[in-house]
Amino acid sequence: MSGWLQVASEVREARAVVALESTIITHGMPYPQNLETALAVECEVRASGAVPATIAVLGGTMRAGLSTDELEQLATARNVRKLSRNDLAYGVASGGAGSTTVAATMICARLAGIHVFATGGIGGVHRGAETSFDISADLDELGRTEVAVVCAGAKALLDLPKTLEVLETRGVPVIGYRTNEFPAFWSRCSGLKVPLRMDSPEEIARFLRTKNEMGLGGGTLICNPVPQEAEIPAGEMRGFIDQAVKGAEHRSITGKEVTPWILARIVELTGGRSLRTNIELVKSNARLAGEIAVQLHRL
Repeated sequence: MSGWLQVASEVREARAVVALESTIITHGMPYPQNLETALAVECEVRASGAVPATIAVLGGTMRAGLSTDELEQLATARNVRKLSRNDLAYGVASGGAGSTTVAATMICARLAGIHVFATGGIGGVHRGAETSFDISADLDELGRTEVAVVCAGAKALLDLPKTLEVLETRGVPVIGYRTNEFPAFWSRCSGLKVPLRMDSPEEIARFLRTKNEMGLGGGTLICNPVPQEAEIPAGEMRGFIDQAVKGAEHRSITGKEVTPWILARIVELTGGRSLRTNIELVKSNARLAGEIAVQLHRL
């Protein structure tokens, strides 16, 4: 593709592949936890029988599948651009390095022929969006790009009821994996009902195949609650989230910098507990995504 997409040979030759985002490496966690987590997540995908394809922009090329050295390069880099749909082409054309959000990772995965993607939590409708109009591009991407996204729900600092409403409006199937509740990232329960429930990777793979055969288009959101032993209950998280959100508002932090700043502040407020939970939920999502990718190949 004009030299701007490079797919690693292992990924090209694999039968079951899971895409992984890179923003969690550059903006989601400090070093060295970010590198350790990236490597651990790739190991979870491999343990499921699939091949991981971490996605980023390096040297003006979209890359699907990174080496350990390239992962470390991202983990230690400074001022890496956080790329979404609106500036993905700029990141490529400018020749620099960029990490991919959920939206940008979905785009790159589709171009590379990858159908399943594992992340931590998606973006969504921010609190006060009725006046700020701050709504993540992840939701529009889910409505238009045919990639299945495995996550632990939407980040709990968002307006979760409005996020679910927008997903419904965009025609995005939202599946709870072995749960009737929409997960809230660090917490297994949000008090909100998940529209669909499926209890096995095989069931999810059959659904994805049927949806594809019907030509319905768009993505699918598969919500995998954080493992119970790693959960921080919603009631306990609420105070930390409110305090961090108010801090961001007080500092007039806006746009793409809001979520990374709030997540970093919550790590401080929880004494690192939220970071440990984040790591465990990403690993769990990668494992499930790999199992789904393997079942898709078998179909």
